[in-house]
Amino acid sequence: MKAIIFDLDDTLYDCTGSLLEASRKRAAKVMVKAGLPCTEEEAYLMQKELSEKYGPYYLVFNEMAKKFGCSDNFVDSALKAYNSNEVSDIKLFPDVIPTLKKLALEKYKLFLLTIGIHERQQKKIELLKLKPYFDEIIINDQEVGLLMEDCFGEIVKKYALNPRNVVVVGDRVRAELRIAKSMGMVTVQMLHGRFKVESASDDSNKPDYKIKQIFQLPTVLKLKDFGKTRDQLRILAIGGGTGLPRALEGLKTYSENPTAIVTVTDSGRSSGAIREQYGILPPGDARNCLIALSESEEQEKDLYQLFQYRFNKGPLNGMSLGNLLMAALTDMTGSFELALKKASKILAIKGKVLPSTLTSTHICAELEDGSTVEEEFNVRAPQKPPIKKVFLKSNNVECLPEAISEINKADIVVIGPGSLYTSIISNLLVGGIKEALQNTKAMKIYICNIVTQPGQTDNYTASDCVKTIIKYLGEGILDYVLVNDNFPNDDILEKYRSEGAEIIAIDEDLTKINVEVEVTDLIENIEQKRILWEKQDLIRHDPEKLADSICRIYAQLSLLKD
Repeated sequence: MKAIIFDLDDTLYDCTGSLLEASRKRAAKVMVKAGLPCTEEEAYLMQKELSEKYGPYYLVFNEMAKKFGCSDNFVDSALKAYNSNEVSDIKLFPDVIPTLKKLALEKYKLFLLTIGIHERQQKKIELLKLKPYFDEIIINDQEVGLLMEDCFGEIVKKYALNPRNVVVVGDRVRAELRIAKSMGMVTVQMLHGRFKVESASDDSNKPDYKIKQIFQLPTVLKLKDFGKTRDQLRILAIGGGTGLPRALEGLKTYSENPTAIVTVTDSGRSSGAIREQYGILPPGDARNCLIALSESEEQEKDLYQLFQYRFNKGPLNGMSLGNLLMAALTDMTGSFELALKKASKILAIKGKVLPSTLTSTHICAELEDGSTVEEEFNVRAPQKPPIKKVFLKSNNVECLPEAISEINKADIVVIGPGSLYTSIISNLLVGGIKEALQNTKAMKIYICNIVTQPGQTDNYTASDCVKTIIKYLGEGILDYVLVNDNFPNDDILEKYRSEGAEIIAIDEDLTKINVEVEVTDLIENIEQKRILWEKQDLIRHDPEKLADSICRIYAQLSLLKD
């Protein structure tokens, strides 16, 4: 890749949040003044409802004029107010400038192409102070300017570029990205604003990549440069609980078909009840991974929420509907393995979710005082002696042959994040998995937890976590460890300390282990809305930061090998 063409609105800054609402309010004020028989608030809400119902391209003002019998002048006045040059209080997304600087250092030609009222777009660019970061900025006036394909063509011609070496980054699938795709350019959709749920008219127009944060772009380009496009990069993640779905959610950006190997030793809450009552493997961890891998378009949200719905009263109180559906599918298909495949089709996921074993077994632990506890619920129970070692209750628990095959084919194997013993090591205890990890040529990366878990990792440091993984996996198998170094304020941490949990400290012994370590910011923004499968804990790995770090490490080391 030689050059990148960026869109402006909702690609480099939050246009939908900062400008769209103000535009609607201006239009509402003008429409009411022109005789619309309602209040400004009602006129504002009507615009919003029509746009949300019919999409961002819908002629909202024409519809409102038709409904109330208003003249053409009414529509012109509303549009003029909506598109006025009033622009204020706009800010770039946090990672835009560092990312542009990084791309410039990597010798990419950088262009900004924005379409709209010239004076308005010019003012935005001045307020955002973008001029120093681009080789050229083109403002194409939507009223008198060139067609967008001609703008792309002019850039390609002026800078002697091959379209196949040009990347276009924007938010509109049916506008700049469709046109760029038709010209043979690589397309990256920024999933932000009102166009983020817009779908391509056909498969040929689908964006090559979809990103949620601009900092993901350099890693996407690095992977592409040595042939690891989304359909080529094979990523496998091992774990369970709430950690594995977070990793999968981010990894979808870089791999079209990620594979999850999921623990089946859960014995608590809804999964434990299903397991006991219906005699099937616990479905909760696998269900969460299915949801994480699903293509969560706007029109499909109801289906995903259905899988995650938890009853809050009556005989089903606390029961997950998704778990009940998995129990039904297991009964219908005759096996948990086939139930997962059927659920994958229902949710239209790309990738695979495989149980680590089809044998019904439990994780057990020998404690430091010599006593033994059985079942996941008791192994993770707080206020007991420290865990000395863990093992499976059943002998000869073997993994699926398909799991071995996927491990062997993987480019990257991600271990974690998740509960050290009950979500991660419980998989390594299954016959065949450890041996497959020892034999695969894939890069193996362990994701260290952010906080300790009472009953499992009390007083553990980062090196303690890594040493424990190595104890069950074997020496010289892990290639890399990722450790978070960004932590929230004391008010948040106090909530954890009150429950006996602490931040996992980055200790000196971490440098003495024969594994490469990257210490970086992996934490999510705790102010953002929770994802459905998450419990109410406050500190989580950020899916995009985590996946970007994993793939960036892989890309850098692969380039060094080449």
